[in-house]
Amino acid sequence: MVSKKSEAKENKINRNYSILVGIVLIIISLAIPISTFAPVFKAEVNYQLNKKTEKPLEIVPVDPEFSIVIPKINANAKVIKNVDPFDSKIYQQALTQGVAHAKNTATPDQFGNTFIFAHSAGNWYQANQFNAVFYLLNKLEIGDEIIVFYQSQKYNYIVKETKKIKGSESSYMLSFSNQKQLTLMTCWPPGTTLNRLIVIANQK
Repeated sequence: MVSKKSEAKENKINRNYSILVGIVLIIISLAIPISTFAPVFKAEVNYQLNKKTEKPLEIVPVDPEFSIVIPKINANAKVIKNVDPFDSKIYQQALTQGVAHAKNTATPDQFGNTFIFAHSAGNWYQANQFNAVFYLLNKLEIGDEIIVFYQSQKYNYIVKETKKIKGSESSYMLSFSNQKQLTLMTCWPPGTTLNRLIVIANQK
């Protein structure tokens, strides 16, 4: 026969265990959104600080073979070439190394649409380090400058349009242009896959 004292002790242990499990679950549930949105917050803070100091970005590409520099938002990232945008396993891996150039789209030295994308919310735990550079694409306006370095050559673009589209829409990636056009894409709002933010620029 279990004494009341032993029963009370066992109940207390069970309560303490339940509380501990609850605390652990709360910490885990908070860690996921914090990990997802911390790079967004950091990028926004850095943008506001740099905006106040009005210090121009020193244009030194991280990789002269293929990289993108956006002075207004202090973005400077390596571009991974010829990434299949329809194969999540391939593009998720690419986005851990930089931002991605969509396979079968033009390169900056060619006429056509050069399509570069980043920030796949599905792998926030790996890709945020690099894809945070595109979190601030919403700051870009018509007339802003984008610079792409490709095979040690510098290509300057001027933003002509920005828009938000549905996440399932792919026409901007597949579109053809008889000009030297650059299209950037990121998920919107940051940390979600609800929509896409598109920035279209023409080469100068």
